[in-house]
Amino acid sequence: MNELASFLARAERVLERVERLLPADAQAPDWKAAKAFRWRRRDGRGWLQPVSQPHTIRLKDLCDIDEQKELVERNTRQFVEGRFANNVLLTGARGTGKSSLVKGVLNAYAKKGLRLIEVDKDDLVDLPDIIELVHGRPERFIVFCDDMSFEEAEPGYKALKSVLDGSIAALPDNVLIYATSNRRHLMPEYHDENLQARHVGGEIHPGEAVEEKVSLSERFGLWISFYPFSQAEYLTIVGHWLKAFGMDRKAIEAARPEALQWALQRGSRSGRVAWQFARDHAGRAGLV
Repeated sequence: MNELASFLARAERVLERVERLLPADAQAPDWKAAKAFRWRRRDGRGWLQPVSQPHTIRLKDLCDIDEQKELVERNTRQFVEGRFANNVLLTGARGTGKSSLVKGVLNAYAKKGLRLIEVDKDDLVDLPDIIELVHGRPERFIVFCDDMSFEEAEPGYKALKSVLDGSIAALPDNVLIYATSNRRHLMPEYHDENLQARHVGGEIHPGEAVEEKVSLSERFGLWISFYPFSQAEYLTIVGHWLKAFGMDRKAIEAARPEALQWALQRGSRSGRVAWQFARDHAGRAGLV
């Protein structure tokens, strides 16, 4: 009897040590601490970290993407008001305002209960844990994955695909997924995959590899494309930011040649490049 009691005591101590090594369940954060959170992972443990200083960009600061802005804002407004809304995939040219638009709608609707959770694509396997944390909360949550793309067999790909439309458990009503990517189909496409296409009755049927890659994008209800800016659009954005930084119209006009040279050196006429030039120019002028 004593031997059995001794064995059970040793077994209990071993189990306690094993439990300490196992990752703990994610704990809910202080939801009042912030309007944006970032999913962090360390030593096998995941948690939501409040973002103390989220980006403060406003929707009216985003120039020359009016159509895209209207679609995203309308979808977000429906979501915040408790109506039907779609998961959103924003794709296209770099620096054209995709992620800024998501940050802009957060700032526009945070007072109405909208919250944002940023998740790195490598941590998308934790989506079920994140969704469990927010399920039943009164707030409305956008789970945001920026600059998303996948290589073959990445675990985050299957996890996202399952959460969007392939799991027995549906997304709760208070969660949407917004993602940005430079690729519309989110995965690399290769020439030899096109050779798998079949011709049936005059119709072209893509091969299985292509169908698999397109299937993830199709799980987003709303696709929104962004395009490179023209020179005139680029200069409009430069002018907007220089004015916001306190520069008058005459000084803005004088800065145009330098702004074009800046874009030429960077190899891009994007909104990001316009913002960077305006910050540099206003800083050198002693305005900010």
